[in-house]
Formats: sequence, C-alpha cells, structure tokens
Amino acid sequence: MSVDITAPMPGTIAEILVGVGDQVAADDELIILEAMKMENPIVAPTDGTVKEIKVSEKDKVDTNQVLMVLE
Repeated sequence: MSVDITAPMPGTIAEILVGVGDQVAADDELIILEAMKMENPIVAPTDGTVKEIKVSEKDKVDTNQVLMVLE
C-alpha cells in the first residue's frame, strides 16, 4: 500500500534528504520545507521505501501537494 507524503503548508523545498529506493523508518526526516522563514522537517508517518519523489529542491509547493510516495 502506498502512502502519500503531503505538504502541511505552502513553502519552498529547501532540501530532500532521501532518494528513490531508500528505506525509511517512522519519524525519519524526508524533506526540509522552508515556510514562514522557518525550516520545517517533513517526516515519514510509517516505515517504508521511497517509491517516488514528486518535487525538486527550490520548488514552490502548496498545502496538501504530494511531495513523495512511500511504499
């Protein structure tokens, strides 16, 4: 079953910390989202494997936009 990782707020992708195929554990940091002049870590909600990354660093994103898919 796939899990979509979405942006909790609008902002800019500051850093992507994982790659496709990487194994992640619940609460691992996946992406750093810069919003409101703060760096906000986006963490994995569950254990899984990174299936797809739908954004690049410096991309502007909207609230609830899918950033990454875990499998």
